[in-house]
Amino acid sequence: MHIMRNPRKISFIEDESPQSADLDLFDPDPVDEDDLWFLPPSGHAALDAAALPGPQVDRTPLVDISAWRAAEAAFARPLADLAWQVGVLSARLQGGPQGWRHRLALTEAADLSWLAGDRVPAERLALWMTLRLAGDNEDAQALARAGWAARRLQGGLAPQEDLATFLGRHSESRQLADQIADWDGVMAQATALHPLTRAALGFHIWPVVALSTGHVLGGAAPLPLMEAAVVAARYAMHGTEAAVFLPLALGGAGGLRASGTAQDRLQRWISGADHATRAALRLLDDIAAWETHAVKLCAHLSGSTPPQLIRLARDWPLISAPMAEAETSASRAAIQRNLNWMTTKGIIREITGQGRYRFWTAAL
Repeated sequence: MHIMRNPRKISFIEDESPQSADLDLFDPDPVDEDDLWFLPPSGHAALDAAALPGPQVDRTPLVDISAWRAAEAAFARPLADLAWQVGVLSARLQGGPQGWRHRLALTEAADLSWLAGDRVPAERLALWMTLRLAGDNEDAQALARAGWAARRLQGGLAPQEDLATFLGRHSESRQLADQIADWDGVMAQATALHPLTRAALGFHIWPVVALSTGHVLGGAAPLPLMEAAVVAARYAMHGTEAAVFLPLALGGAGGLRASGTAQDRLQRWISGADHATRAALRLLDDIAAWETHAVKLCAHLSGSTPPQLIRLARDWPLISAPMAEAETSASRAAIQRNLNWMTTKGIIREITGQGRYRFWTAAL
């Protein structure tokens, strides 16, 4: 604005300047946006992120479902063979006694305990589950963890129904619920996969969603692989009444090694599960043949103690006189007498080689 003077008055006339009305005489002239160095250039949204300076965020998905889908397609034939073996095992269990499932679960749980570093033998696990006996040098928590695995493998609530309750960790913090929700979310994206492949996926994503930091029964040691293996073994057989779990560790747990690509992991999983399933079938064959032979040799004996001891040795990998007394209605004297007679006939064998605190197993 400028001032015009005349003899009579002073008047103010608005300047026709393109400047904003909010600016005054002391404001600087506006700067073109092209000269502002701190603004990104035009079209910056189309720039490649890799061309920008500084560290880049890794946007690779933690779980690539498409990679597992491609791996399943690559191993369609071995996967079909495994499914057939599982079907044979299911049919064999369906036609056999309930004790077969019990013995398989005990053996599998004992082998899985090695994944947690506990190394619980099947015979020690049997004594713990029947009499809660633990040696002076044995970790009661390790036996309790193996016992948890054996009970979950025998049946009951499925992990698909309530994973927190299945794990025995439903009383923990909100963090567990979030981790389980993440795990369920990934599994929901893989509904098109075969149940055996989905079980493998569920096992390998366990540490990805941080579920490997949990504890079973208040134990102090983390159980990432043992928990994941038990969940996966039950998850694979959901809806199957006879074969409650998929054998994964019988005869070795090489299929549970967590390394490599999705194709590497699925290949090991199929191979390991196939090996374990065949081992379970061989064990059932041996038990059935042994039971037939034992019943034939004891047919002339009177009383109910010999048949009860045969069933006990069939269902448990190891028996003792106190355990037999707890599991049967026979007296200690009758049990000891029959155990000695069955040992001399080669039906069972004593494994300690000592006079007291003796243990027997079926002579398969």
